[in-house]
Amino acid sequence: MKLNKWTVGLAAVGVVSLASATTAKADEAKMSALQTALSSTTISGYVDTSMQWNVGTGNAVVAPVSFQNSTKADGFNLNVVDLAIDKPEDDSPWASGYHIELWLGPDANTLATDSNPFSNPTAGGIYSYSYHGEGEYYSYTEGNQGASDFAIRQAYVVLRTPVGNGIDWKIGVFDSPLGYESTSSPSNPNYTHSYGYTIEPTELTGVTATYKVNDEISLQAGIADVAGPMINERAFIVYEGEEYNYPTKAESYKTYFGAITLTAPQNWGWANGSTVTAGVLNGYSTSVAEYGGTQTSWYVGGTLSTPVTGLKVGAAFDYLNAGNTSDDFTFNGEYDYDTWAAAFYANYQYNDKLSFNGRYDYWNAQNKNYLGETFDSVTADVQYNLWANVISRVEARWDHAEHGVWFGGTDPYYDNDDGYGEVGYPWYSEYDPANARENAFMLALQIIYQF
Repeated sequence: MKLNKWTVGLAAVGVVSLASATTAKADEAKMSALQTALSSTTISGYVDTSMQWNVGTGNAVVAPVSFQNSTKADGFNLNVVDLAIDKPEDDSPWASGYHIELWLGPDANTLATDSNPFSNPTAGGIYSYSYHGEGEYYSYTEGNQGASDFAIRQAYVVLRTPVGNGIDWKIGVFDSPLGYESTSSPSNPNYTHSYGYTIEPTELTGVTATYKVNDEISLQAGIADVAGPMINERAFIVYEGEEYNYPTKAESYKTYFGAITLTAPQNWGWANGSTVTAGVLNGYSTSVAEYGGTQTSWYVGGTLSTPVTGLKVGAAFDYLNAGNTSDDFTFNGEYDYDTWAAAFYANYQYNDKLSFNGRYDYWNAQNKNYLGETFDSVTADVQYNLWANVISRVEARWDHAEHGVWFGGTDPYYDNDDGYGEVGYPWYSEYDPANARENAFMLALQIIYQF
């Protein structure tokens, strides 16, 4: 290690020692290396808040979409605090980086990426068994023993391999490639989510590869542990069910997914930049049906530019099949079902501050083992960004149940014949049928600060 002449001179008269000078120089070198490593790291995020009024007396059951529940009705809300730390890839052939995104707040509970099955909101419990007395008995530990206001939104390592145009890999926890809407509210045109988003896979733990064939075609494929968001979940472990539900998946059982995105080229005139994405996912999920099963999700959707300046339209279609929901011979697929949702979007960017966003949403959950209903929804947002870095929007939403009174009520629970507490809807309930209704109306103001 080379020391400057002043350091050598001070060491000669005993003011400093060469050992301490060498240590200081080494520490300085370490700090320099650390600063170099952190120089391209960025910190970003947002604070998401809302004020919400759900019209009518009794709002125990609101619109059946993700991140909406009775605790947000008729009051002021902190939705979530998002904190992201990034080291993006550079342009080198063997580039690397990472993305860490953390959620703090009530929406972290709904995200359900908790790795502990006893505290994960999507897990019902775990069975263990042993032999006792004359035979075998089962003990069941109930799940939902408290979720967490802290969640890992995404966390993955990014690696590039110089094959063809370059393959970019993500290894860790990442968003599913299926879906029109994002989990992150600032990236969406509306405050509330659609029915389609609610039945889609969201976060996955595994590995995914993206390959850009050219400016018009991009491919993505990957493997994950399961189709659900629980981190490090395994298909061969039973997290919920009754004593007749046994782990039947092999230890090697995994979830597979793929998607293709097409982008209109520049020479397409006003349609330039329009995109369409189609994808499919198949794997095990504890959240489908009553005891978990194989989830197959199909998605196609896209955004179309129009000849009208500032106007874009979009459409999305989601189809979900739940199969193999009862591998035990007793039920033989009794809880299998199909459900699908479709949505249409319109966005008009009037100027750099003001925009109008609309959505029509339809959910066909009409089958014996799911909700047994069809829902319509119309959502309208006016967004005006008055302050720097702030998204502010007012939303009006109407949900309609076509065959029953599914909304309202003051208690969303009922007791079934076996005496177990089950989640129900107002028209099931003996507690407050007078407040059950077929329509739900909501008015909300959302304020998001991005940094």
